[in-house]
Amino acid sequence: MPDSQPQPPPPPSSSPGPADPSSLLLCGARLTDGRTVDVRLGGGRIEAVGTAGSLAGVGTRACGARVDLGGYLLLPAPAEPHAHADTALSADAEGPVSYEPQDVQRRATEAALLQLGHGATAVRAHVRVGDVQGLGALAAVLQARRALRGLAELTTVAMPRVLTGVAGADGLAVLRDAVKMGASVVGGRPDLDPDPTGYVEAVLEVASEHGCPVDLHTDAGDPARLARLAAMAGGLRPGVTLSPCGDLGRLPSEVASRTADQLAAAGVTVVCLPQGGCGGVDRRGAAPVRLLCAAGVRVAAGSGALRDVSNPVGRGDPLEAAFLLASRYGLSPEEAYDTVSGSARAVLGLPEVRVEAGFPAELLAVRGDGLAGALSLAYSRVVVHRGRVVARTSAVREFCSSAASVELGLPRQGRGQLS
Repeated sequence: MPDSQPQPPPPPSSSPGPADPSSLLLCGARLTDGRTVDVRLGGGRIEAVGTAGSLAGVGTRACGARVDLGGYLLLPAPAEPHAHADTALSADAEGPVSYEPQDVQRRATEAALLQLGHGATAVRAHVRVGDVQGLGALAAVLQARRALRGLAELTTVAMPRVLTGVAGADGLAVLRDAVKMGASVVGGRPDLDPDPTGYVEAVLEVASEHGCPVDLHTDAGDPARLARLAAMAGGLRPGVTLSPCGDLGRLPSEVASRTADQLAAAGVTVVCLPQGGCGGVDRRGAAPVRLLCAAGVRVAAGSGALRDVSNPVGRGDPLEAAFLLASRYGLSPEEAYDTVSGSARAVLGLPEVRVEAGFPAELLAVRGDGLAGALSLAYSRVVVHRGRVVARTSAVREFCSSAASVELGLPRQGRGQLS
């Protein structure tokens, strides 16, 4: 479930106390504004940010542990707003994808840990319900969520296939049962229903009954259908998200602009998938992010398929999504990173994160001096969730000796020389 809204830090005590084993000091990290700072964490929040070396033993208590982040850029942690936990990591399976609960739980857990290692401390997973899967896949993903508690936040979107007509009666009943079971978001693919508008109406009705967000898959190739959806979604709280909307960029520019304006007026969020859609190789285009942003639509970016039949090489890496938006779709590094951090967290209903006192301690440290370099070469990462380090990835490059590197004074890293 979403975290609570940011709360002010606790008032300082009048005298220093003993070291708090739950506190953590991040030392020597670089911020995007160029400052090098120490950051003290406690109680799952950022307690203080000061110049490097200024926070050791200062304040209400000494820190219980320290992490040296010299050479790292410290950022708000990304979130993953569009994952498929039930089918993740299934591309190499022989035969049909197994929906046995133990197989789904294992894949969902492994996928969430992989994404956590990339930096995503919160993941929204779309899970199919009804048909062959029934509620078994959802139950398995919810079990994975419980097992991951304290490491990452995993929330689920219930995705029925059909919601209208005679066949849709069962799907609607399953959708309501899924929400009662623990799915916190209702969604699905209206484009696959014989009556897409009726499908959307059914989803919005269930969402209104339970106070749930809505997250729908659509290619967004039918502007009239999108206009009707925007009209129905306007004013619904806690909100409506559409993804991946890849066909929106294939519409005539004036039609796409008018549709973007309608989505903005309705408060609809769009999650684009820069790696490509999650429905097959013919859906590889991303939504027109610059057009949507110019219209005032909130745009977040997700990864989509993670090594399943739709994309057997999907990485599930938020920084790759940001890299693609910056390198292929014209966003600045700052704009691109916001789509996977601030905007992605907003989609999930999570509080804002800044590297400032009082904000949640959801952080990602990436080796590099600046955001552009971090998106380009994001090899080594340290991930902080609820004020503690929950994942660490270290990459070491080693080169054999050469006269050129010595003469030019090129930077070197490694534990020794290659022979």
